[in-house]
Amino acid sequence: MKLDRVSAIVTGGASGLGEATVRRLSEAGAVVFVADPQEDRGSALAEEVGGVFVRTDVTVTDDVVAVVERAAETAPLRAVVNCAGVGVAIRTIGRDGRYESAHDLDVYKRILAIDLVGTFDVIRIAATAMSRLDPDEGGSRGAIVNTGSVAAYDGQIGQVAYASAKAGVVGLTLPVARDLGAVGIRVNTILPGFFDTPVYGTGPQADSLRDRLAKDVVFPRRFGRPDEFASLALELLTNDYINGETIRIDAGVRMPPKSG
Repeated sequence: MKLDRVSAIVTGGASGLGEATVRRLSEAGAVVFVADPQEDRGSALAEEVGGVFVRTDVTVTDDVVAVVERAAETAPLRAVVNCAGVGVAIRTIGRDGRYESAHDLDVYKRILAIDLVGTFDVIRIAATAMSRLDPDEGGSRGAIVNTGSVAAYDGQIGQVAYASAKAGVVGLTLPVARDLGAVGIRVNTILPGFFDTPVYGTGPQADSLRDRLAKDVVFPRRFGRPDEFASLALELLTNDYINGETIRIDAGVRMPPKSG
């Protein structure tokens, strides 16, 4: 599938893996819609790459519909990359044996709402718009790439909410690909390992954390670069014979129960 002169949506596109993906898709000729709650960063990035910023909370269906409609009105919407996501570190139970000290259920629901339900909401709305398009010469109407995490398989202590959500993204990939295959829309998921994004912060303490985490990486023994993620996202959008797949990009890391 070609991306030249089509609309592409990147959720969570204002920073990190999403930002790198916005840049890569823009270079490929797409009109990229940066769907993110961060207005300052998102607007600046969209202006830089000749794209469009749309303030988007993926837990709000009206926001999702709004960005999909704007993208579809501008050019054929054929590409979506779901990068919106958050994490939290909380153990399942507390140390004092009190029910009140157990994992906050509202926090658990919030992580699932953003990382899993939000991903599915974007898929179902965007795929509906894609289904109205005429197929290209290969029969394709569009492609969707989701972002999971190696935590879906290797969730660490304190990652129960995040790992649950990302495992859900893995679980929906094949059945959604099967659902949407009837209308020529492909769906794949990327599972990144440790990537150098703003989530780890800056300064000596953040550098020390990166060094500790990188020791579990096989080769190359470093954090991934966001552009390496973006390169894989582009391949999954444009390679018509990759469908229903969940692909790790992690330099061989298998996370232990606890890092450090």
